[in-house]
Amino acid sequence: MEIDIAAVLGCVTRTVRSFKKDGKPASTVTLTRLYDTNAEDLWDALTNPQRIPRWFLPVEGDLKPGGKYQLKGNAGGTIIACTPPKRFSATWEFGGSVTWIEVDVASESGKARLTLKHTAIIEDHWRQFGPGAVGIGWDLAVMGLKEHLATEASADHAAFEAWMRSANGKQFVGHCGEFWRAADVAGGADAASAAERSNRTIAFYRGETPPGTAHPGAGS
Repeated sequence: MEIDIAAVLGCVTRTVRSFKKDGKPASTVTLTRLYDTNAEDLWDALTNPQRIPRWFLPVEGDLKPGGKYQLKGNAGGTIIACTPPKRFSATWEFGGSVTWIEVDVASESGKARLTLKHTAIIEDHWRQFGPGAVGIGWDLAVMGLKEHLATEASADHAAFEAWMRSANGKQFVGHCGEFWRAADVAGGADAASAAERSNRTIAFYRGETPPGTAHPGAGS
């Protein structure tokens, strides 16, 4: 498995926005990408429990507004709202923390555009790892989604884990982390602090974090 890093990372637009949520400092990480398919197919890949494991993870639960879901070995939560085939939102609960995701699908120039937003209250976890903690995970997910939409094949999780340990995989993580560092700074973060957070997150995803360091991924 070998990835054209520049081509893959260049297909995604990344932004970081800080604001107040329920009176507390919060931040939203946003990824946007166009796919060579139609909006109906993209929506189905994102919401059909038979297809989700082919590019992401097995999912269980009642996938409708008010229902609970659980991704195998990862996050779970509650479906907040769903408007097929355009938008759904849900809580994203992992490791005792509660964050929020919103997914939008739209047609654009004969293709389908995905916009994914992940919002979190700014606490110690964010101050330590920054937007790359969830951003890198979502970048990997939208890359897997692209492969599924192009080939209809199911993800080979063993091959993916091996790739993550490879030089190409570690290079991907490093470049991806730098994109999120730049988005962090563009969103108003102090450059030195953004670099520290980015370096810490890149090291973890590369398997270089010393034992005892908290997990940065918050489930994505």
